[in-house]
Amino acid sequence: MTEAGDKDLILVVDDDEDIARFVQVNLRLQGFDVEVAHDGEEALKLVSLRQPDLMVVDLMMPRVDGMELTRQLRANPLTATIPVIMLTARGLTVDKVLGLTAGADDYLVKPFDTLELVARVNSTLRRNQEYREVSPLTGLPGNTRILREIADRVRSGAAYAVCHIDIDRFKSVNDAYGFARGDEFITALARSLHRAVVEVGLPPAFLGHIGGDDFVLVCTPEQVRPLTERAVVDFEAMADELYDPLDARRGYLELTDRKGETRQVNLVTLSIGVALSTNRNYSEPREVVAVASEMKTVAKSQPGSYVAMDRRSAV
Repeated sequence: MTEAGDKDLILVVDDDEDIARFVQVNLRLQGFDVEVAHDGEEALKLVSLRQPDLMVVDLMMPRVDGMELTRQLRANPLTATIPVIMLTARGLTVDKVLGLTAGADDYLVKPFDTLELVARVNSTLRRNQEYREVSPLTGLPGNTRILREIADRVRSGAAYAVCHIDIDRFKSVNDAYGFARGDEFITALARSLHRAVVEVGLPPAFLGHIGGDDFVLVCTPEQVRPLTERAVVDFEAMADELYDPLDARRGYLELTDRKGETRQVNLVTLSIGVALSTNRNYSEPREVVAVASEMKTVAKSQPGSYVAMDRRSAV
């Protein structure tokens, strides 16, 4: 993939040299870096050398056609996420369905004009970028977007807080019930945090999902207490409903270890670490996240759901 600030690379794959040239010239005029292949085999070789940000692929080609090329891309974990726009010479619904079934993200019917071509490429790139920046489980912004949000706060000069949140003893849930139930606990926490953000109101707090059971809130220092208090109460109530009734009633899980010995594990709670810009002058987002994560570790040393706030001043 391209690095930040570089041009997006588009690979055009079409055995019709006139059409390939037409697409190449018009996309280059729009500021894209464009390479051309004239069949699927050539395209796969080029992809192995330099992975494109998007591919415009003709459906009908000799040797490896557009459908087979797209199938092979989707079958390889290294190329599975490359967005593909399929070109078809006919406007038949069956061709569109075949292309989309093979894994294409969008399609264009020949003949097409420059405006439609550019619009489809830009919209597909935008959707793909948005997908990469969100958690597929919760739909919340992921790491790239989280760091950008914190960087914006660092540059703004306004006071802010970064909260790192995760579920205590989350592994015990997966061990007892399996990963599917574990995902339900994660989505429950996402909903609880989202409701807290809505209830606290303006200025809008930012909520992101790092991955697993780890989340980040970016807000004003004054919003930390109402946000975390609401989220803790709401999540603990939702978590009680996700446990098997017997486990919820007795207040713990019974797990059997590898030696066959049974042990009791308390139900889940939340640990929240908070970094404040009012105490330190942070220069970049990763510094803030590191302090919030350090404070989350402190919170885990305390019983029950706990918020640990960094009150140290810069030396």
